[in-house]
Amino acid sequence: MSEIAIRVVEIGKEFRLGKREKYQTFRDTIAAFVGGPFQKVGKMLRGEASDPADPIETFWALKDVSFEVKRGDVIGVIGGNGAGKSTLLKILSRITEPTLGFAEIHGRVASLLEVGTGFHPELTGRENIYLNGAILGMKQKEIDRKFDEIVDFSEVEKFIDTPVKHYSSGMYLRLAFAVAAHLEPEILLVDEVLAVGDAGFQKKCLGKMGAVAKQGRTVLFVSHNMSAVTQLCGTVVQLEKGKVRRIGPSADVVNAYLASSLGTEIKSSWSSESSAKSNSEVRFTSARALSVDEQPLSGINFNETLLIEIVYEVMIPMRDLAVTFHLHDSMGNLVFESMDTDLPEWRGYVKEPGLYHAVAKVPPALLRPGRYHISLVSFIEGVRLFESIKGALAFDVLDVGYTLQPKRHGIVSPLLDWKVRRVKDRVTIG
Repeated sequence: MSEIAIRVVEIGKEFRLGKREKYQTFRDTIAAFVGGPFQKVGKMLRGEASDPADPIETFWALKDVSFEVKRGDVIGVIGGNGAGKSTLLKILSRITEPTLGFAEIHGRVASLLEVGTGFHPELTGRENIYLNGAILGMKQKEIDRKFDEIVDFSEVEKFIDTPVKHYSSGMYLRLAFAVAAHLEPEILLVDEVLAVGDAGFQKKCLGKMGAVAKQGRTVLFVSHNMSAVTQLCGTVVQLEKGKVRRIGPSADVVNAYLASSLGTEIKSSWSSESSAKSNSEVRFTSARALSVDEQPLSGINFNETLLIEIVYEVMIPMRDLAVTFHLHDSMGNLVFESMDTDLPEWRGYVKEPGLYHAVAKVPPALLRPGRYHISLVSFIEGVRLFESIKGALAFDVLDVGYTLQPKRHGIVSPLLDWKVRRVKDRVTIG
């Protein structure tokens, strides 16, 4: 068996723009077919241009796209709107044919390209599960074995015998994803459909796709959710204007994509080697933005913990030395600052010469989704400023897990511990 699950070779897809062709009867079609060549010859003899009033405009949604996906790999496809991501998946799903090039698919494919892909609106949820299984080439016994698991995952048990045309978009999505993920395809193609579901269902779907990947099945995942892409995918393909911009490790490609799309570079790590040497008695040597498992990151989910690691060197003994970081939002507003002397045991303490490693934990569910910058400062309050490094780090807080109102005011959005109880019956007057 080939180790290659998907091979894309110089694929191009051209679409025609402009006016739709007007409706023609069968007689008109025959007449145009027979008389067309003679009309064109007549125009050429008279020196007339061919159809000058109705030019055909075209554009290439994809052009010279090539890559390979090995069996069992989880590949992410990212890019801005109109980059060609969905067109690529439609070609791989055999929904549309490429204009140029070809694609090889080795294995049984399940596609989830939009809500309810492959569902017949007049059939019930139960009937659509069996229909989709049959399309995948599964026997009824195989579908029977997975049926309860699919219904349980989709959470539409009460409506499983209702025609899906009566489903809400959320119900459609739950059942469609459950069918695509549970009917054991060898290759799973998933487009940006998770945005339809709520935060809890998104997390559930991502967990299922992770489980599918661990089972050795191949996944091609198109998404604008950069956190999900870096979490699930080992390799990422970035498309830009229909062409492959870059292919590589997920963190590197996502970092470069975010930097180019947002106009500024994301610097998840900083080192003194890249800056001018300081002759100060206190010198920063490095800083990093880390996940809770101490992995460098360029983006963190709203509901996840962020670590800020700072390494600095002290040259002479110093009392009340404070090392701090300032957190600014994308508009330059100071969100907050935090110092290593905030801990009682370090107040009034004399720091002896040596290398110090400090880690600050930023709690989850605090920072609003967006881009943030970190500056480093070392000083003794009211005595001396030793070093200040502006914009040493940058990272994004992603909206995964953000269940609050989108137009919520404030620089931060903490989830506070509310206790609400009813203390008295409603008083009726009169």
